[in-house]
Amino acid sequence: MRWFCSLLALAAVAAVDLSGCSARLDPPEQRGELVVAIRNTPAYYQEEDGAASGFEHDLVELFGNELGVKTRFVVARDDAELLALLQQGKVHFAAAAPLAKQVGVRFTSPLREAGQVLVQHADTPPIDDFADLSGKKIEVLRGSPQAELLSAKNALQPPFALVVQDGMTEIDLLERVSQRKSELAATDDFHFSIAVNYFPDLEIAQELEGKVRFGWAFAENDDAALLAKAQAFIERIRQDGTLARVDDRYFGHIRRINHAGISDFIERIHSLLPHFRREFITAQTITGIDWRLLAALAYQESAWNPLATSSTNVRGIMMLTEDTADRLHVDNRLDPKQSILAGAKYLADLIDQLPVAAKEPDRTWLGLAAYNLGQGHLNGARAIALGLKHDPGSWYEMKQVLPLMARPQYYKRLKSGRARGGEAVIMVENVRTFYSILSRFEYAYKASTYAAPMLSIPPM
Repeated sequence: MRWFCSLLALAAVAAVDLSGCSARLDPPEQRGELVVAIRNTPAYYQEEDGAASGFEHDLVELFGNELGVKTRFVVARDDAELLALLQQGKVHFAAAAPLAKQVGVRFTSPLREAGQVLVQHADTPPIDDFADLSGKKIEVLRGSPQAELLSAKNALQPPFALVVQDGMTEIDLLERVSQRKSELAATDDFHFSIAVNYFPDLEIAQELEGKVRFGWAFAENDDAALLAKAQAFIERIRQDGTLARVDDRYFGHIRRINHAGISDFIERIHSLLPHFRREFITAQTITGIDWRLLAALAYQESAWNPLATSSTNVRGIMMLTEDTADRLHVDNRLDPKQSILAGAKYLADLIDQLPVAAKEPDRTWLGLAAYNLGQGHLNGARAIALGLKHDPGSWYEMKQVLPLMARPQYYKRLKSGRARGGEAVIMVENVRTFYSILSRFEYAYKASTYAAPMLSIPPM
């Protein structure tokens, strides 16, 4: 009954007559501030150590810059509250809003779209068709497109129990399935692709019909000029490649590693990482590089095996060459303490050597590529990029250039010669995935507050 009441409440919110709302905000240019409702999920908006980032965050900031005003975000718990903030006149628009028929709401063209799915634990018997859902419990988020879709289906199909959850994200919802606290969850395949990197025991039970499209929502009775400016902005960033670059910045690395690889990584977070955590943190205090990124790099290089040795005599947990070890005064590459600190210093040096035009986080991804290729080869790739009129400071564009270094028509012109640039791309994208997982399960280091975490990871 709870889900039915929640749906009635949502319907009531959607049916609000905006003409009776309280006074609206002044236009951003007049107010000097763009106020935007947003949801706090890995897909849209994240805040750590007081610094906000995320796909929608960056796009809204770019739009605010174009308007010449500062941006302020109002974080909503779920889609229903997102639209309620808009309808109550508390924000100029709502970002990452699912495009749907809503009374008194207008939308921009979509920024993202995704399929709708039911997700279950991998050990659960398969669901062959919708009739198999009879008697099962399906969890959905309040105000989500899946809540609307499944409530309509429940009237036509064999009945199932729809449980509406408040105040959590799609990732939280899917974590409940991983922990067997819920039987099934309905979400979109985009959030599933993110969550499966944290919870590899999830699988898609059924694909649901229809796509979910996300755009920016505006109140119908507000000044149409702001909507027109937003639409023009979205069309421009779609045409000039900005939208694709921001998308790649946050999501270009997902779906790179299979379920087995993610499962192995999470298991080794339990079994191996505690032996080296202190060394990674020490390396952060010296180089300023997040210890979790260093740990992600080390895992990509050696799977945290301090005795790892390649056929080319690259050795140790950070897989250092003899030349690099000698330059950094490492007398034993198989000593994890020496290797981790030297690898961190080497990466910091590579990042420092990049031109100031390369900004974060691209700067770090390019530094990681140099860790794999060597600075000379990365400089060669940058020269190729300039010749092709690509931005050598953009990781999104350099990902397209690096594989060309294996082709004679490109590497013959370079002093550094041929390189396996495609392997460097894979290496960096894998490190990004491992870093994302560690950032969820391990604390950032702060000298005054850090303590080794009690991990909340589902049993493997």
